[in-house]
Amino acid sequence: MRTSLLLDIAADACPDRAALGCGDDAFDFNSYRARARCVAAWLAGQGKANTAFLGMNGTALPVLFFACGMAGTPFVPLNYRLSDGELNKLVARSAPSILIVDDDMLPRIAAAAGVELIARSDFEAEFMAGPTPDTHEPPEAENDIAVLLFTSGTTGDPKAAVLRHANLTSYVMASVEFLGADEDEATLVSVPAYHIAGISAILTAAYGGRRIVYLPAFTAEDWVATAAAEGITHAMVVPTMLDRILDVMAATGETLPALRALSYGGGKMPETVIVRALAMLPHVAFVNAYGLTETSSTISLLGADDHRAAFASDDPIIRRRIASVGQPLPSIELEIRRDDGTPCGTGEHGEIHVRGEQVSGEYLHKKAIAEDGWFATNDAGWIDEGGYLFVEGRLDDVIVRGGENISPGEIEDLLRSFDDIADCAVLGIPCERWGEKVVAVIVSRSGAPDTAAMATAIRERLRSTKTPEAWFVRDELPYNETGKLLRRILKAELAEAVCAD
Repeated sequence: MRTSLLLDIAADACPDRAALGCGDDAFDFNSYRARARCVAAWLAGQGKANTAFLGMNGTALPVLFFACGMAGTPFVPLNYRLSDGELNKLVARSAPSILIVDDDMLPRIAAAAGVELIARSDFEAEFMAGPTPDTHEPPEAENDIAVLLFTSGTTGDPKAAVLRHANLTSYVMASVEFLGADEDEATLVSVPAYHIAGISAILTAAYGGRRIVYLPAFTAEDWVATAAAEGITHAMVVPTMLDRILDVMAATGETLPALRALSYGGGKMPETVIVRALAMLPHVAFVNAYGLTETSSTISLLGADDHRAAFASDDPIIRRRIASVGQPLPSIELEIRRDDGTPCGTGEHGEIHVRGEQVSGEYLHKKAIAEDGWFATNDAGWIDEGGYLFVEGRLDDVIVRGGENISPGEIEDLLRSFDDIADCAVLGIPCERWGEKVVAVIVSRSGAPDTAAMATAIRERLRSTKTPEAWFVRDELPYNETGKLLRRILKAELAEAVCAD
């Protein structure tokens, strides 16, 4: 099943329902599909293997995405936050392609063989302006690759993850009720197109019958103002976004009464932030969604009832589940495995493996999925007695000190229990004596953190080998726009300062 069929069936069922955009200017589903079909006919005539996009969020984005599915050309969204050099490497890798580019970003793009540049203003003037165009029957498409999505590259060069139509549609149809949204519902999308959450937002909104409102670039002030003005009922944010949104709401007194559901993911949510959100927004259903690019988005959810139960409980086993990612979707098989590939028991730490139709586990020219369909996520985690999954971070982040594997996540969790710690990261920095040293980078609310007390707590509750040997205080930590801590940047900055014994 092709992704474009999700738009087709929604447009057939509710052609006049608002689907895309703000207020009276919103396109209905009929116009949405008609424009996508016109773009598909144009793309088919260009004869390019791929269709790339470089730009900010907006209504042209989902139209182009569905048009790619109709035309059988993979959609390749590019990360505009990369340096010009890194960006142009990805542009070259997209060839042969059509590349639609925001006008102000055109000067950043160097000429590349096989890549034809189209200014976004020209694209929008042709396909997004004016009344609903006459419908075109989409061409017969054969390519089963829907999206080529470059991974975030937090630990190295980006890889081109292959997401096929079957992966994406199986995820949507297993997790979203067809036209389950009320006609007044609207979702605010502020994550970029080059993140898997940006792709899944397009698909789930179309199949569910919910209007999409785009925020071109995230600021907490614009997010709150748009949510209030457009009566936003649903949204997805990353942890760093939510913390800033709550600050703006506290300062302005805005309560967002229309908001019904807020999902979050993309990085570890500090418990203090989600507890604050639950207290400030008691009318909102919070959902923690865990997934990967290679799994076509979400594979495990901590639902609204789980949030409320954990928030209200004095039982430490239930309370700690606020830091979990909940339970796997019914369509997903999930196991925690040891290094030798055998399954772990309850509470035992290992690598998360998943299997299901939505799981791609594929990169251009490389399969990363086993013959039996299991995909090794490279994420460390464990499952409690209730089947709740706890994710500890990337296995690449594990610190190897004197032959001992140390998970930075458990040290970071303990540090966050101190009231003075606004944020923290624990890293392994190369050294000759131990292989790696444990170091901590902290953001202090007071500006004068008691690192001696923190070291004592780690030594007593964990053990001495997990106690940081060096401490650094920063005003903030480096994150990408999807909420992932850029550990490689921190490591590079700190290695020279601490590697000498």
